[in-house]
Amino acid sequence: MNKLVPRALLALSLGLILSCGGGGGGAGGGTGGAAFVGPSDPVVAQGPDATSPIEFGFKGIDSLGGGSGDATAASNGGAASTSTASVGDGSGVGSGGTGATASGGDNSGVGSGGTGATASAGDSGDAGVGGVGGVGSIIINGVRYDTSTAILKLRDAPSLQLGMTVKVNGPTNPDFTEGVATQVESAVDLRGVIAASDVAAGSFVILGTNVITDVSTVLGNLSGPSALTPGVAVRVWGLPASPGVLRATRVEQHSLETPILSGTVQNVAPGRFTIGGLTIDTTAAAVDAAVLAGVNVRVRADAQPSSGVLKAKSVELWYPLSLTNGARRQLGGVVTGYVGTTFFRVLGVPVDASSAKVSGGPLTSLANGVEVDVAGTVSNGILLAAKIKVKKAPGSGGNSDAFQAIGPIGAFKSSSDFKVKGQSVNASHAQFVNGTEANLRNGTKVTITGDRIVNDVLMATSVVFD
Repeated sequence: MNKLVPRALLALSLGLILSCGGGGGGAGGGTGGAAFVGPSDPVVAQGPDATSPIEFGFKGIDSLGGGSGDATAASNGGAASTSTASVGDGSGVGSGGTGATASGGDNSGVGSGGTGATASAGDSGDAGVGGVGGVGSIIINGVRYDTSTAILKLRDAPSLQLGMTVKVNGPTNPDFTEGVATQVESAVDLRGVIAASDVAAGSFVILGTNVITDVSTVLGNLSGPSALTPGVAVRVWGLPASPGVLRATRVEQHSLETPILSGTVQNVAPGRFTIGGLTIDTTAAAVDAAVLAGVNVRVRADAQPSSGVLKAKSVELWYPLSLTNGARRQLGGVVTGYVGTTFFRVLGVPVDASSAKVSGGPLTSLANGVEVDVAGTVSNGILLAAKIKVKKAPGSGGNSDAFQAIGPIGAFKSSSDFKVKGQSVNASHAQFVNGTEANLRNGTKVTITGDRIVNDVLMATSVVFD
């Protein structure tokens, strides 16, 4: 890994906070940032003193709330430590205790916790938002993060999986290819029953929001897009596109649960606003002052909507990112509000890409609805992009070789059935580099690349032996 440039954590700005990214988290605000409401659903807080196996090697303990408190390790006997809430983003993260070694039985254990690590306060340092594209540690928007000392704040699901949207705090190297995560947050973006679907187009409607899928959408416990039919209850992680549209990065079938709805706020009126085709009644919900028209939010409710109205229990900014001068940001999302290469938005953040190094297509291919990875530094409330990758345009399908799993092979049964860092892999039709199919065995270190995930199995296109 390139040597990371040390930088002191900046004080969290009281200035502009824009909605951005995937999976809000935390409770009770600290000083200066958005005060999150919730969580109303269970939160998995995992720490350096946890001894239970944790997917993808995450470790961390956090205290949910605006003050300090004792956090107990979700473990088999790990010692807890006292956690103190951070100032600025309501995340309430604290330091870990004494570590213990864990093993998941398939070489996916978290390893030694060491003496613990403390997450960054707020997000005024480096931060990124996007879908998980790789494991071992994790890859977000092409940036591979070391998560060996990261604190994981996970809502709505028991473990972090490929395709889930996340926000990552932690320093990155100058060219945004590697980083060290101090905190990783994730939450479901949409949860409900499919009301209508177009299997041929790969789209469906939940809670008045049109969900778009393609071949790079991770299908967890689903055999294919044909399973996404009316009446099926699902969890969706995804990226806000135009108002009322979510680009799905992961979909799972699940039993009926209380609703979660994420999207762009529109038609604001006293006690209500709209997201897509649904009216949100906020009269019984605490709503952050920064929830304004055009901002991305996550809404949680205790009951299904009635007559086109969802009665909100909580409304939180959807992964808010401060736009402090000098803050480094990397985002994976859909272009909206396109005026030209000098001004458009990605996940609500204003971007100027006129001086960016471009890959994946010409800069002129940028337009509303185009999915991109963008990285740069904030100046006067605008992200000045140093690099931008054009990933796909509407209707163009998904990315080839969109996912990676890096690490030792475990739970090996055959070339079509093994795991890497807890991720199930089928390499029966893959190309092999520096070895052959016969070299696949437990403990062998590999880099797996694949183009799609079905039933939570990564369909490998290549296997490189390290």
